[in-house]
Amino acid sequence: MVYCLLFVVGFGYWVPNDEQQTDHVQMEIRVDSLIEGAKRAKGTVVIIDVYRAFTTASVAFEQGVSKILFVSTIEEALEAKASGLADYCVGEVDGIPPQGFDFGNSPYELSKVDLAGKVIVHRTSAGTVGVTAAAGAEHIYGGALVNARATVNHVLASRPSLVTIVAMGLNGVTRTDEDEQCALYMRNLLLGRRPDKEHVRELVKAGKETDKFLDPAKPHFHPEDVEYALRINSIAQPLRIVKQDGFLQAQKIAG
Repeated sequence: MVYCLLFVVGFGYWVPNDEQQTDHVQMEIRVDSLIEGAKRAKGTVVIIDVYRAFTTASVAFEQGVSKILFVSTIEEALEAKASGLADYCVGEVDGIPPQGFDFGNSPYELSKVDLAGKVIVHRTSAGTVGVTAAAGAEHIYGGALVNARATVNHVLASRPSLVTIVAMGLNGVTRTDEDEQCALYMRNLLLGRRPDKEHVRELVKAGKETDKFLDPAKPHFHPEDVEYALRINSIAQPLRIVKQDGFLQAQKIAG
């Protein structure tokens, strides 16, 4: 039997309008988990994958990528590259890059590559599957600790009435500390609180999912990926994901 835990918070906040007056806006925040949570998600939706999809995607933009296409299957990724829609396939199945992929789902790995002007197609077992499952979303963001503040700022600027944060966990079926902690951290930022970043880091580092990055028998999980994933608020680029030309995709946001 699978149990679902859904947090709902409603509050009012004040935002300036174009005339520098103030409007009172009511916003409801829901925190949900896993692939079923993504399917339930409504309003402005933030799909969270700290280890590693949206940390990797955020680093890809830092390395100069012009566009990221998000898909749910290996076949879709390989077809996008074969048809010339993408330059590189990035991703994993059970943490390992599938045959024909150029890079694994590793922020550390991509940090060593010049991706200026390139398009990548990204397939992972949780994050990219989550964004494709969020069919009820009005707007979608890819969230991680590295872009948490940037994502929250962008969400608040649009003054949504409903925000759903979904922690994708391991393969979208098992809750994990890093994604649950990131979801709560972003919820607190949305509420105007100032959560302790170091406390969040320590909770994530103590979580079970961190262990595999320190296991010499699993070289595809780079220890450096943990360091990149825990650079909280280090990237000022939110991952706003839109449907365009048949793909869910993200492009660099100006400014």
